[in-house]
Amino acid sequence: MRDLSWPARVYLLAVIGAAALMLWHGLSTRADLLAPERIGTLLVLVLLFLVCESMPTLLNVEQFAVSVSFSAALAAVVLIGPEGTALVGFTAVLSVRPGLPLVKRLFNGAQFAICGTVAGWVYLHLGGKTGVPAANAFDELIGPYAAATAVFVPLNIVLTLTMIRLATGSGTTAMPMRGMVQFLLSYLGYGTFGLLVAGLWATVQSISAVLVLLPLFVARWAFGQYHAQQRSYDATIAALCQAVETKDYYTRGHCTRVSRASTMIAEEIGMGRERLRAIGYAGMLHDVGKLGVPTKVLQKDGPLTEEEFAAIQLHPMRGLEIVRGIDFLDEAYAGIMHHHERHDGRGYPMGLAGDEIPEFARIIAVADAFDSMTSDRSYRGARPVEVAVRELHKGAGTQFDPVMVTAFVKALERAPWQPPRRVEPPPPEADETPIKDHDDPTMPIEVVSGP
Repeated sequence: MRDLSWPARVYLLAVIGAAALMLWHGLSTRADLLAPERIGTLLVLVLLFLVCESMPTLLNVEQFAVSVSFSAALAAVVLIGPEGTALVGFTAVLSVRPGLPLVKRLFNGAQFAICGTVAGWVYLHLGGKTGVPAANAFDELIGPYAAATAVFVPLNIVLTLTMIRLATGSGTTAMPMRGMVQFLLSYLGYGTFGLLVAGLWATVQSISAVLVLLPLFVARWAFGQYHAQQRSYDATIAALCQAVETKDYYTRGHCTRVSRASTMIAEEIGMGRERLRAIGYAGMLHDVGKLGVPTKVLQKDGPLTEEEFAAIQLHPMRGLEIVRGIDFLDEAYAGIMHHHERHDGRGYPMGLAGDEIPEFARIIAVADAFDSMTSDRSYRGARPVEVAVRELHKGAGTQFDPVMVTAFVKALERAPWQPPRRVEPPPPEADETPIKDHDDPTMPIEVVSGP
C-alpha cells in the first residue's frame, strides 16, 4: 500500500468502499442468501471461483493471462442473483495464487464484487430469472445472460486497467490494440462457461462445476504448451542474434531494434498476427549470415577489396543457409535472403526490383537502414530521427519501397522512436581507420580494385 501513489490509494479505497456497500446492502436485503437450501450452491460456486482464480489461464496474447473465475461469478448471477454474485466475487481475497500481495487480493475481490453486482442488476432488469433454470426456460436466459456478460467483462477490464495506470503512472497499457481485442474476445468466450454451469445445474447440480473445470484445465494446459513452445522459439532466436552481435561492438541491440521497427511497419500496413510474429523473427535474424563472413572482413579498417565486398554481399545467402532448417520461421526466410535488394534493382544478392522483392524484405530494408542511421557507429555518432526520416524519403523509389517508407513514418508519428543509448567505443588503435557500415545508406562501404 505504501508503494502506491496517492491517486492509486484513493482509487483502491473507493473500489473497496463501493464493494463493501454492495455486500452490506445485499446481505441485509437477501436474508435467504445464507439459508440451508442455498448454502450448498453458494459454497460450490465459491470453490469453483477460487480454484479458477488461483490458477490463471494463459491466453493467445503474449505475456498476458486471465483468471476465468468470472465464469463462476456469471453462473452465480443466474443461480443466486446479484447479491450472491458479489459475495462469490469477493472471495478472491482468499486466492492462493503464489506471490499475490494482500492489496491486490483486496482489489481483485472488490472489483469482482462490483462487476458481479452490476452484471446481476442488468440480468434482472432484462427479464432474467434467478434460481436453477428449468429445461424448457433455458432459452429465455440467453439474452439477459449475454447482456450481463457484456457488462461484466468490459467493467472488469476498465477497473483493472485504471488501477494499473494509477499505480504505474503510465498513460498507456503494455498491450497493443490488436492484443487488447484478442484479450477481450477471449474473456467473452470464457464467459460462456458460466451459462454452461447454470444450464447443467438443473440436471447434475454441483457436478456441473467439475464438468466445466475439465475443459478449462485442458485449455490451460494447451495454452501453456503453446507459450512454452513460443518461449523456446524466442530463446533460439535470441541466441543466434547474440552470436551475430559479438562480431561487431557497434551492432549490439541492432537486431532487436530492427525487429521492432519491422513490426511497426507491418502493423501499419495491416499484417495479421502470425505474419507479425514472422516479420519480428525475420528482423531479429536478418544479419545472421554475418556468422558466415570472416570477422576480419566485417571489422576491417578502411576500404574493402572486391573479393571482401563480395563476401559481405553473400551474407544474406549465408543467413538463409543457417536458418533453413528452422521450420517456424515461415515467411521470414524471404526477409533474411532479400533485405539488401533495392527498389531500383541495384541491390544484392539477386538484383530484384520493385514488387519482385518479397514484402518482408522491403519492410526490413527500411527498418535496417533507419536503425543504422539512428545508432552510433565508429565513424560517426547517431543521427537524429528527423534526419534519418529525411534520408528514407530521399531513398524512397530508388533504394526503398515508397509504401514501406510512408507506413514507417506514420507509425513513428503514433509511437515515437527511442534511439539506443550512446555506445562508448573501445579504445582506438593509433592507426585505426573508421569502419563503414553496409546498412547505412548515407555512408556506403568503400570498395577498391585489386588485392
